[in-house]
Amino acid sequence: MELHARAYGHPDVTLLVAAVQWEYVQRYGDGDATPVDPDEFAPPHGFFTVGYVAGTPVACGGWRPRDAELGELGEPLRDGDAEIKRMFVLVTHRGRGYARAVLGELERTAARAGRRRMVLETGLSQPEAMALYMSAGYTEMAGFGVYRHSPNSRYFAKPVPRNG
Repeated sequence: MELHARAYGHPDVTLLVAAVQWEYVQRYGDGDATPVDPDEFAPPHGFFTVGYVAGTPVACGGWRPRDAELGELGEPLRDGDAEIKRMFVLVTHRGRGYARAVLGELERTAARAGRRRMVLETGLSQPEAMALYMSAGYTEMAGFGVYRHSPNSRYFAKPVPRNG
């Protein structure tokens, strides 16, 4: 798989984001309601990548800057956080290490951008995602954002590796 940086509005990103939203509908009954501004993923402050196999887009993921939010008592976000969004691999290409490759690229680019910690939200209906993050060194953290009070949501964080 070859990874290429893409703008959030790129047609291959649009295709894969629609596929991940459909996956959420299948697993949770609805798409992700988290507000997303495509500009948040634009370098140098954010990043989005698409993975290609033989020219076909099969995987994606991005990060956007998330700093401490004023006015939220107990808000777990910190200055320097990078929130992972839209991590996804087409079902036909799972089990080949593509998600781990995308995750590594997100961590490397966040480190280069000076981000200090990766954070993310996933859910109980995505046990394979939780297993990936935990195996990559992510630990549970307090909730943030739209789903912070959902009993089906789980939140993870990991210090950004500084060697990449």
